[in-house]
Amino acid sequence: MLGAGEILPLAMNQILPDQVQPASIDLRLGECAYPVDASFLPGTGVKVREKMEKLDAGFERFQLDLRNGAVLEKGRVYVIPLQETINLRSGVAAFANPKSSTGRLDILTRLIADEATRFDQVAEGYQGQLYLEVAPRTFSVVVKTGARLNQLRFRRTRGENPKPITAADWRSLLAEGQIADSTARPEKTGDLPFTIDLRGSGSENALIGWRAKKHTKRIDLECRDYDPFDFWDPIRFHRDSSLILDPDEFYILMTKEAIAVPPEFAAEMLPYDTRAGEFRVHYAGFFDPGFGWDAHRRRAGSSRGVLEVRSHEVPFLLEHGQTVGWLHYERMAERPDTLYGSDMRSNYQGQQLRLAKQFRPLQTV
Repeated sequence: MLGAGEILPLAMNQILPDQVQPASIDLRLGECAYPVDASFLPGTGVKVREKMEKLDAGFERFQLDLRNGAVLEKGRVYVIPLQETINLRSGVAAFANPKSSTGRLDILTRLIADEATRFDQVAEGYQGQLYLEVAPRTFSVVVKTGARLNQLRFRRTRGENPKPITAADWRSLLAEGQIADSTARPEKTGDLPFTIDLRGSGSENALIGWRAKKHTKRIDLECRDYDPFDFWDPIRFHRDSSLILDPDEFYILMTKEAIAVPPEFAAEMLPYDTRAGEFRVHYAGFFDPGFGWDAHRRRAGSSRGVLEVRSHEVPFLLEHGQTVGWLHYERMAERPDTLYGSDMRSNYQGQQLRLAKQFRPLQTV
């Protein structure tokens, strides 16, 4: 797609080699950000800039220059032109999601395309610029031109498509421990339920999660040495193995299961589902081929799913081992030459209860 000009950089920029992931491409922030009063979709026949002009005729006067870094304040909404444009074939559509660190900092990001009627989706045949809506919810953040907050992946909508996962395939993947170290028996082919770990190591006072502090200094996304305790309160194991989620709080928790994505597959954490309860788990994260995969044993390794959790409207009681979401697997069109973790630098391969990469690992604090 890069070679054929279906993914293009703006102006004199170049696509960097490390933007290309096994099944997705990282998108980079452009040179400016526009504060807006409300989230929006442009709608059929309307371009993003036309919609912004209609909402605020002077919006360009208030732009933030990101070239040397700028603060995006929590509680505000910004629209940022991205450095990449796309020129899709008629049979290919695109889908976006936040990168892992973006979700773990509670930064809501949603891709917007011209004439879009949905966030994070680009219709087949689309040609044009892409924009990112950015809304920090817990921490104010410093961002700079080139920062990568989200990623784009592509799916064929017609013609030759990957073979679907059959019920027999799914039973085999489960039985061989290729996608999880659990004995779960999912109700639906391709959808793996995962549960919450509220015991950790099981020892008294074991760390089982983090709760974000409400009043902290801003976080520079280029920094890698923040003390976790300046921004987070640790959550420790209780004998009743439960946790009440407060609607005003943001939590980092993890799955009880070790999860893996075999090389021939990709997976997406499904968005909020009322089957799990009145709370949201994760920002519909995407897992590239090879995540959590132990190539030597050809099965799931030690990587847990790290979950960004918010309760909806009312307090909600979570208990250890409770199902909190589903991971949806799809077959790749072909096995990637490069895998997440084994062939490329990966911040979260082999992760347990891991905060965003901006924070020092707990053992070094």
